[in-house]
This record gives sequence, structure tokens and C-alpha cells, in this order.
Amino acid sequence: METMDADAPRSLRIGDAAPNFTARTTQGEMTLDQYRGRWVVFFSHPADFTPVCTSEFVALAKAAPQFEELDCVLLGLSVDSLYSHVAWLRAIKDVFGVEVPFPVVEDPSMAVGYAYGMLDEQAGDASAVRATYFIDPEGIIRALNWYPMSVGRSVDEMLRTVRALQRSADGQVYTPADWQPGDDVLLPPALPGSAGADWFHQLKADR
Repeated sequence: METMDADAPRSLRIGDAAPNFTARTTQGEMTLDQYRGRWVVFFSHPADFTPVCTSEFVALAKAAPQFEELDCVLLGLSVDSLYSHVAWLRAIKDVFGVEVPFPVVEDPSMAVGYAYGMLDEQAGDASAVRATYFIDPEGIIRALNWYPMSVGRSVDEMLRTVRALQRSADGQVYTPADWQPGDDVLLPPALPGSAGADWFHQLKADR
């Protein structure tokens, strides 16, 4: 059984501050901190011009107005160069008639990917990474998920996650399984770790 190096950096977790960075994107140079005050969905993709990633970008581009309604910024990343990103987004527009409205970060040095734990330290590229970080307006990671390169993300679930995080952000309610806006929510247990029949009666109408 292998043990972890005690000096190795800990992977990012829920509740951690999202590492700030400055990078070139398809919409000019940006700093993550410039989005403070808004929610951010920051996601990496394995490579430009690949089928699963292209399907995701088309779906996310079409859903971009829904994220905007939530005051949520979409921000993509891969290790490919800015020139590759620009060519890929142009190809998406030419082939699918869809314009990608959100910035895509270049990360050829893999510095951002390493900072976020999107890459294995021994990896030479990001070909096996499909990670998503949901960052709140204070710059704190509130949720994250990972998919293998062979499985595309669900844009509907990404939207649902943002909505659920926003609904429960004040700590006054929890959102149950498959929650959607307008559904009932749960009141937090009166005592931490409490259980029993009373817990099931803590549904609260959210209308």
C-alpha cells in the first residue's frame, strides 16, 4: 500500500479558496479575482477539437443565457494554446452555427491545472481531465465534480448545482435530491447530527 507524501500539496476541497491566477483567454487577459461578486463555473477540458469537448461547448454556449440569469460566469480551460482555442471556437461557429460567448483560458505551462489539482503531477498533458469547480462570489469553492475524458458533463446538472448552491447559500435551508427551483426545501436539523422521524417533517414549501 502506497502512502501519500506528507509534503505533497493537499487537493482542493469544498470550502477552500479558489486559487487566483492571471492568464490569457479568448477574450483577452483575465484574473480570476475580477469575477468576485459573481458565481463562477470554472471547468477544464482535455483538448480542443475533440468530439466530447465540442459537444460540451456547444451545449454550454446554448445554455449561457441561463447561467447569465444566475449571475454566473462560465470559464473554460485546457493546456492548448490560445491560437488553438481561437481556431476551435471559430470551427464550432462555422460547423454548428453556435458562438461560444465565454472565455477559454490557455494553460500551456499547466500551472493553473496543477494549482487546481486538475492534472496529475506526473502527467504530461491534460488529456484525462474533465473537472468542474463551482466558486461563490467570495471566491470559495462550494462544489466540484470530475468526469473521465470519455463521458461528457450534464449541462442541466451544472445549472441545477448553481441554483441549489445559491438557494442554500445562507444556510437557512437544504435542497433535497433532484431539487429544482420551486420545489420544497429542507430545514436544517435542529441539532447537528440529529436523526429520527422528526427530521422527515422538516420540509418547507419554497413557493
